[in-house]
Amino acid sequence: MTANVGSAAATPALMHSISAGATDVPLIEQTLGEFFDAIAERLPQQEALVSVHQGHRYSYRALQQTANQLASALLGLGLLPGDRIGIWSHNNSEWLLMQLATAKVGLVLVNINPAYRVAEVEYALNKVACKALVTMAQFKTSDYVGMLRELAPELATAAPGALHAARLPHLRDVVWIDCAGQGAELPGVQRFSDLLARGNAADPRLATLGATLRATDPINIQFTSGTTGFPKGATLTHRNILNNGFFIGEAMQLSAADRLCIPVPLYHCFGMVLGNLACLTHGATIVYPNDGFDALSVLQTVQDEKCTGLHGVPTMFIAELDHPRFSEFNLSSLRTGIMAGSPCPIEVMKRVVRDMHMSQVTIAYGMTETSPVSCQSTTTTPLEKRVTTVGLVHPHLEVKVIDPGTGAVVAPLVSGELCTRGYSVMHGYWDDPARTAEAIDAEGWMHTGDLATMDEQGYVNIVGRIKDMVIRGGENIYPREIEEFLYRLPQIQDVQVVGVPDHKYGEELCAWIVLKAGHYLTEEEIRSFCKGQIAHYKVPRYIRFVSSFPMTVTGKIQKFKIRDEMKQALGLQEDKTA
Repeated sequence: MTANVGSAAATPALMHSISAGATDVPLIEQTLGEFFDAIAERLPQQEALVSVHQGHRYSYRALQQTANQLASALLGLGLLPGDRIGIWSHNNSEWLLMQLATAKVGLVLVNINPAYRVAEVEYALNKVACKALVTMAQFKTSDYVGMLRELAPELATAAPGALHAARLPHLRDVVWIDCAGQGAELPGVQRFSDLLARGNAADPRLATLGATLRATDPINIQFTSGTTGFPKGATLTHRNILNNGFFIGEAMQLSAADRLCIPVPLYHCFGMVLGNLACLTHGATIVYPNDGFDALSVLQTVQDEKCTGLHGVPTMFIAELDHPRFSEFNLSSLRTGIMAGSPCPIEVMKRVVRDMHMSQVTIAYGMTETSPVSCQSTTTTPLEKRVTTVGLVHPHLEVKVIDPGTGAVVAPLVSGELCTRGYSVMHGYWDDPARTAEAIDAEGWMHTGDLATMDEQGYVNIVGRIKDMVIRGGENIYPREIEEFLYRLPQIQDVQVVGVPDHKYGEELCAWIVLKAGHYLTEEEIRSFCKGQIAHYKVPRYIRFVSSFPMTVTGKIQKFKIRDEMKQALGLQEDKTA
């Protein structure tokens, strides 16, 4: 079946900025495990996964059997449906196996950003009461097990399944991804390969538990920074992410003949939904070029694996296009992919189409809380619309643009807040009904906080943000979180964080700091305070010590004036973006 994704054909001109997606293809009402098993039965020998940096290849049948074995092993840890289990890792085959195995037995997979540091991972694990954590031991300069031992010294002497740590009171098991059984012994931490070996792919509990699961059950928690300064756990169901992955793949015209290169991170919706689930719902092949992004490995992988699709944020595509060896690679197998995560520069989009052979590249827009995609262009959207809009509303969803003050739907081409409604809207923020009610109104509309316009054909253009969110290289950063962290320094009286334009990352963070009388700090001391406690991309690039902030007559800080002054001082200009 082929969904009518993003088609504006024969649609009368809109009188108001509200649009509904097609409903000719019904929603999937199965669980992720049920749907995946059906694909595996239909295409057992089709290649499902290639993890290039690990040398791993799985057919759909092999992936199904290994996921079943892992699901059995997770039950062996004493985990029950509804329990939370974290994964703190860059891209690898174990990540996908965890995504499938947890869904099969009703466990809630909690995505932990690999850039998180001690304070952030402590908050995330405790917020959702994770009972187990699967983690890389280390990656480059990140010592994940070391950070866990800083939080839980008890780990070094704990028996498997018996961790009792004062700062992580819910956590019982830590499992490290050990590269197929190779690596040093880590006291108190189980090997992933050993855990997997204890599972049984034919475990009868899988079918028994699977029969009790419903498509509306939560299976995934993804943390999204909040204006309160603390990340919120957007909770997503089988129905949310399975359908979103399916319709994303439909917009790309994916089939079993496609091989999608996924260099974007799996902990983010971009990797696990727009990547993994778009492929798995169409029998396509998932290809991971590396554990973290590396432009050269992406180019090499696309050529060697004859990838037909490639995902990325604009920063990634720029790095690939500008790589000194770009011309050496044959990328003629490419046809499609998705550019998303931050506004897409028009000239970059044109170069991707022309120089990377991606004539059917699409643009997607969404947010974690909507599973994530609400709007997307398709392979047949006119290029002019693909480079200037984020496409049309997805099937079975509605979008509208409203006046932020009155809530009234505005006329076409009038700017307002974009709202979305339908199957994709999250289950809610984990254990936070008040924040959930602030985000989702009584009629089920998710208020995105983004400023948008909609034309008479329903094409949506994102023109700004009501919230002061900063998007750095595809990472969403809320300044309030950084401000509250910096307030921990006793020398700081006040701090304001804004985003300023940056050619490479789209935006960079800038902190204006007012010190307490008689106190002194340097930029380096600020950065040292941040190091190891918050993710590297949240550390302000620009730091200025000031005596005051620009204010309105009523005492409200005018962040836009801070941003404008920094742009002028640094000689920065806004990039023209879609």
